[in-house]
Amino acid sequence: MPASAKQLALDRHVARLVRCRRCPRMKSTPVSGGAVISEVMLIGQAPGPREPTLKRPFAHTAGQTLFRWFEQFCGMNEAAVRSTIYFAAVCRCFPGKSPGGTDRVPAPDEIRNCSSWMNEEIKILKPRLIIPVGRLAIAQFIECTKLEQVIGRKIRASRTEHVFDLIPLPHPSGASPWHKIPPGKQLLAKAMRQIAHHPAIVDLGRRRRGLTPIARSP
Repeated sequence: MPASAKQLALDRHVARLVRCRRCPRMKSTPVSGGAVISEVMLIGQAPGPREPTLKRPFAHTAGQTLFRWFEQFCGMNEAAVRSTIYFAAVCRCFPGKSPGGTDRVPAPDEIRNCSSWMNEEIKILKPRLIIPVGRLAIAQFIECTKLEQVIGRKIRASRTEHVFDLIPLPHPSGASPWHKIPPGKQLLAKAMRQIAHHPAIVDLGRRRRGLTPIARSP
């Protein structure tokens, strides 16, 4: 697909996405990171309570941690990440709070309702690398019973008949210490180094510097 046609398709997709009202139990309208053409997709779980107001994914504390990882390992600040990587999520609306006061985990029907948006994005972008963040996002692609079994691995995966590399990350939420203590801390660093050296991320850096991308295969 020519670049102009891909951009038009993604623009139209995002315009439809933000009008979606499929899930009546959700507490917000969809949050989008914009129609960023990229060979890298980052898949979150669902927006928190502040993202709908700030109108961008990973806009609060978890986002600060996530962008710090990219700065440390990839040399990409928040602006660079947001402008060169396509942000998606398992569910695009804030699910609300659970009775215990934590963010409610999206229900299976809500995940099914929202899955078509991700499927269409993969069809349009044909990413070489997908980075699922958190257990719920990882589970949309591969089995994830224990984070230590998948974090730090580069896995060949497929969805909508498109094959890509999958490098999972733990959720950067402050509610979980997993990424701060062994073995999570070491596995996170391993995963981020794999992301930093992936050809799709290397090419993003070359484009930012005005150089011609050199990697063409996944």
